[in-house]
Amino acid sequence: MKAVVFNGPYDVSVEQVPDPRIENAGDAIVKIVAAGVCGSDLWTYRGQANVAAGARIGHEFLGVVTELGDQVCGLAVGDWVVCPFRFSCGECDFCTSGLPSSCVNGGFWGREAIDAGQGQYVRVPFATGTLVKIGDSNSAPDVSLLPSLLTLADVFPTGVHAVTQAGVTKGSTTLIIGDGAVGQCAIVAARRAGAGRIIVLGGQHSDREQLAKQFGASEFVTERGAEAIAAVLELTAGRLPDHVVECVGTAGSFDTALQLARPGSTVGYVGLPHGVTLDLARLFGRNIGIAGGVAPARKYIPELLPEVLSGAVEPGAVFTSTLTLDEAPLAYQLMDERRTIKVLLTCPE
Repeated sequence: MKAVVFNGPYDVSVEQVPDPRIENAGDAIVKIVAAGVCGSDLWTYRGQANVAAGARIGHEFLGVVTELGDQVCGLAVGDWVVCPFRFSCGECDFCTSGLPSSCVNGGFWGREAIDAGQGQYVRVPFATGTLVKIGDSNSAPDVSLLPSLLTLADVFPTGVHAVTQAGVTKGSTTLIIGDGAVGQCAIVAARRAGAGRIIVLGGQHSDREQLAKQFGASEFVTERGAEAIAAVLELTAGRLPDHVVECVGTAGSFDTALQLARPGSTVGYVGLPHGVTLDLARLFGRNIGIAGGVAPARKYIPELLPEVLSGAVEPGAVFTSTLTLDEAPLAYQLMDERRTIKVLLTCPE
């Protein structure tokens, strides 16, 4: 079968790899119909992650179950499923307490599991605890919903996690730092939580500003550093935002988040940290909290799925390009050069 392989910095290719097979009684084989390229994949693409050359890549996918191990429950061959970016057993203390991202038996695609999400097929360990059914052979999801359903694998639950951890409330003024796919989904999540005003700190890319406003952003600020802080305070007449959501993960973005955090508030953060150091003294005097981290996507998917299926939310607009699996190298190039926000890869036979 075909799959995307990381060969080294700025070099991914589509290669022939062995077909997956059932190895344990809890496994499922899924034929991938659609996969996403994530912003965190770009850290690997650029050689900034601890990923060895030759590794499979990709962690956002949905598809159809083609084979099941004897101990898989609640699924049947022919079911349509979406898979969170981390597999989890569903039975350990962390899974049962709502934190499957810390599952003691789980792992990440392409790392703890050889298989990964950008390919034609994948073996899913702990299928009962990991996969979420989104349709069956008699009721396949509407093709128009596939992009939004695919966001359930990662970016939409991640945006919801950031907003939840920040404690966004109805009628509040919420600042979202980041205009990538997660930041865009955080806008959807903040609007879903009832935020009255959403200010987004982004870059000078008109497509991102347009999408942010389509999702519900009230204002879009393109400045950086001290200028960004001044611009936000000008918009709010000097009043710090009620809530701050950090979706980038750099030292600069986190510094901005802390400077604009209201005393007594909690910064919700989900940006993958790179070069961030934290001085607790900055938090102590103003009673600032920070909460977030790796989103427990598997926890959020059942809650968000009915809203996606009904069309109440449409986060799939974050996919601004659609390419085939064979075009994965181009997908990475386009995202790395910020010529598109997020790419959906279709996976034909």
